[in-house]
Amino acid sequence: MKLKIGIFDSGIGGFTILNSLLKTRKDVEVFYLADTKRIPFGNKSYKEIRIIAKEICTFFEDKKLDALLIACNTTNACALDILKKKLRVPCFDLINSVSEIVDKQIIGVLATQTTVRSSYYKIAISSKKDNLKIFQKECPEFVSEIEKEKLDIFKLNNLSDLYLKPLLDKNIEELILGCSHYPLIYDFLRKKLNSNVKIIDPSEALIKKFNESFNIPKNDRYESISFENVNFFVTSKRDEFSKKVKIWLGINKEIRLVNLRSNV
Repeated sequence: MKLKIGIFDSGIGGFTILNSLLKTRKDVEVFYLADTKRIPFGNKSYKEIRIIAKEICTFFEDKKLDALLIACNTTNACALDILKKKLRVPCFDLINSVSEIVDKQIIGVLATQTTVRSSYYKIAISSKKDNLKIFQKECPEFVSEIEKEKLDIFKLNNLSDLYLKPLLDKNIEELILGCSHYPLIYDFLRKKLNSNVKIIDPSEALIKKFNESFNIPKNDRYESISFENVNFFVTSKRDEFSKKVKIWLGINKEIRLVNLRSNV
């Protein structure tokens, strides 16, 4: 019997969570929802995100999920309560998961505008450990650049320098990639940092918590990933998303178009 798992994001950011999940277990059937019609979520208001969250719950209600993996930090920050209340299944989120593995004192967070302004990362991390210094930086253009079919390396280079400088000036010891899209350019960001600065991908912390809750054999890690039991759904631009699935995951899959019934 396979576990039925829901994953959602505004676009391809959730691929980081999907990959982390499938590297550790094969006993899952995944329903991946990308709300491409309203990407990016990161510049939307608190109220808008909560409306979107309710509609996402409606989509998942008939999927008989065993768990929901929240691949969007912005929705995590603004509407975690809605997701838990409406779906009534275990919900695993990025922010609370990563707050448990921070082990340095000076922390940097790269995130979307709405996530930063919610202060959810600061609150969650500070609740786990005392005497921390946490510095956040809004990255309003990262998601739109990462979502492009062909990355503009020159533009990403300039944006990375712009977003990282205020954090590096604070001598951060750890950097949290507070948007699920950002680990997709992990190698690019790694080159911008001194080797003593640890980069944290919250998807790994989320999947660790998930696997602790749903028993998994020790050392059950796979060299290759199978996407056979992954179902993809989008709210617009099906052909474009199909190309991104091919680029980032190396597979050809059926992409189904769905309507979440809102103009938000």
